[in-house]
Amino acid sequence: KVRVQEVIETCRGGASNSAVGLARLGCNACFEGVIGSDQWGQRLLENMRNEGVDTRDATVVEGEVSSFSIILSASSGERVILYEPGTNAHLHKANFDRDTAKHMDWVYLNHIQEDSSIIQDDIVEILAGEDAPRFTWNPGGHQIDVGIESQTNLQLLKATDFLLLNRDEALRFARAGSVEEAMKKLLKTGVSSIVVTDGKNGADATDGAQRYHCPVASLVPVVDTTGAGDAFGTGMTWALLTGKDFSTALKAGTINAASVVGAIGAEKGLLTEIQMKELLARTNLAIEALPL
Repeated sequence: KVRVQEVIETCRGGASNSAVGLARLGCNACFEGVIGSDQWGQRLLENMRNEGVDTRDATVVEGEVSSFSIILSASSGERVILYEPGTNAHLHKANFDRDTAKHMDWVYLNHIQEDSSIIQDDIVEILAGEDAPRFTWNPGGHQIDVGIESQTNLQLLKATDFLLLNRDEALRFARAGSVEEAMKKLLKTGVSSIVVTDGKNGADATDGAQRYHCPVASLVPVVDTTGAGDAFGTGMTWALLTGKDFSTALKAGTINAASVVGAIGAEKGLLTEIQMKELLARTNLAIEALPL
């Protein structure tokens, strides 16, 4: 037995983190996902509604447990996540609202289960239509394992405006030996922009014309790194959605992630639009431009 200092129960999950993060930044965010009818599912719904997220397309499965994680956080901010997918496996064509997604300005696809990958066909079709929404993709384990050679992955990549991966995911996804090689392979698929995060080493990125390196922002001491990737993706998506240039978007993602790691949980430190604009104005980050 290892005694813990504190037990904290919070709401989290890729789609929840992203929806709440975008709502705080002033976007009209809509959640599409599956939860159980248990107390955790009800808390997730209540939390998102309190944050101003539209939950009309949430599917509630009776008699099953919502997806949950047990997160063991060390004093360094690093953590181990024990994950149970629960009702996530029930996301499929029958309860994925194509019409809602089709009429959005931007679609953010987070990690999905292998059994739910069937909805990717719908997303490909939506992104190929007239006046299609723009698209952020943070691939899940199954998508990364099958690699960029997968036909469905290739179709999604071609329509992706912003691809977010961590370093290990990028190397596995592109079957590459370095981040630079991974970026070059991914750009050949048609992706518009890519960010590869690497914890305390910052992030490497490309907009297709230039490569960049952005260091981490030291806003607050690191307490818990859970949700940092979702916060980065949320901040950068908001910036691109609102017409910011690529360097500013990279900075916005970095600042949002830096704020989140300063608090326990994946959502507590997510910035509001006012906070983000203030921090963008006064945070000095030396973004380095490099040859592609």
